[in-house]
Amino acid sequence: MSSYYRKSARQKPVLKEFKILLASIAVFWAIEILDFFVFNNSLDQYGIQPRETIGLLGILFAPLLHGGFGHLMANTIPFLTLGWLTMIQETSDFFIVSLVSALVGGIGVWVFGGANSVHIGASILIYGYLGFLLLRGYFQKNFPSIALSVFVAIAYGGFIYGVFPSQTGVSWQGHLFGFIGGAIAARMIAKEKKFHG
Repeated sequence: MSSYYRKSARQKPVLKEFKILLASIAVFWAIEILDFFVFNNSLDQYGIQPRETIGLLGILFAPLLHGGFGHLMANTIPFLTLGWLTMIQETSDFFIVSLVSALVGGIGVWVFGGANSVHIGASILIYGYLGFLLLRGYFQKNFPSIALSVFVAIAYGGFIYGVFPSQTGVSWQGHLFGFIGGAIAARMIAKEKKFHG
């Protein structure tokens, strides 16, 4: 005899979130594989080039590009974990935070990044998720959001040092302005929830 069961309301979003995150990671890896094997690492030039007109395109492309497989692997797990925590309350939060972090972070890098440099990597999004998660409790002022902010502070608080100049070849500007973008998104989403709540 066959049987079936109804998925809970939370099971359905989890499956959807899992697919979204996997699809995003698949895009990152596909681009890096193509860049390495087909384009001889030439795609990285389409990152953010501060104060260069062509560098404005990098605001769109930079989060998709990585400086080798080591760089991509270092970003994969934080993207998955912080990305999932970003959408744990609402799946749509992930898309809003990603967009705002990419725009604010990208513009910040384009304006304040070092001359003759190219900035690439999904860490601009990762730090956006970090800024959002750390500050959503402050802006939303409810127990689940505060608890999540505290958890992220304990588990990922060490990442905050990445917003300061520390290591040659690491875009601390991308980290900093991505984080600021995430903080702005946290305030925007909190105001929207308050308005509709």
